[in-house]
Amino acid sequence: MALKITYDCIACAACVEDCPNQAISEGPGIYVIDTQRCTECVGFHDSSQCVAICPVDACVPDPDHPETREVLLAKKETLER
Repeated sequence: MALKITYDCIACAACVEDCPNQAISEGPGIYVIDTQRCTECVGFHDSSQCVAICPVDACVPDPDHPETREVLLAKKETLER
């Protein structure tokens, strides 16, 4: 499933540079993740980089966007074109 950023976000931008899909951008007051671009770093890293780097644990699974590993890999391939 794609990830989302909760309102616990302190807008430090630590996650932005680590996202291989450029799925994270500044939103109103907090950063947001574009679910169309988020692959949870599947195909790039062993774990989601935003989750690993976030100092306040604001990056969490988005239950509104469940996706299998296969779907995430297919999304990665589409984004690379």
